[in-house]
Amino acid sequence: MQGILQIRQTPAVINIDADPGTYSISQPKAEVNISTTPGRLDVESSRPKLTIDQSQARAAYNGGTVLEMNERIYSGIQQLYLQGIARRMEQGTRMAEFFKPGNTIAEIYGTDTEPNSFPNPCGPASYDNVDIRFDTSAPQLNYRPAEVNIQVDRHEPEIEYTRGKLDIYMQQYASVEFTPPEINMQI
Repeated sequence: MQGILQIRQTPAVINIDADPGTYSISQPKAEVNISTTPGRLDVESSRPKLTIDQSQARAAYNGGTVLEMNERIYSGIQQLYLQGIARRMEQGTRMAEFFKPGNTIAEIYGTDTEPNSFPNPCGPASYDNVDIRFDTSAPQLNYRPAEVNIQVDRHEPEIEYTRGKLDIYMQQYASVEFTPPEINMQI
């Protein structure tokens, strides 16, 4: 009798159960601090100055100060004196030439009847006797520009990784089973 040897083989089955890992990324907001120094404008201005000089007008109205009036009288008398000397010299020259027609004593001294006037103690009258001066100065400007200071504190990102699960196990082991043929023992 022949028997057939039976071989039964079961393959191994490996089971893998895997879940992927997860990333968690978070980043806190940056902190921004802004500080501002305001600009400043300083303006310094001085008052305008008005100067009125009426000394020439006063001199024309009433002679001005006593010193000015005396000076004008003195210089005027000096001028009149020099003019009188010049006139007398001219008359003397004409008298020396008495033989010429028109140089008689009556003609030379007879016509000199005008009195010598006293010098004018007042100054000359003019529309421009009052001096008006208006002095202004430009304002001084000091400007300081505004300043802006910005500080940023940034935060690094926070990264967390959670590993996934990985289970590897044998769901079925490999096996080989031999079944021998039946042996008849009756023989």
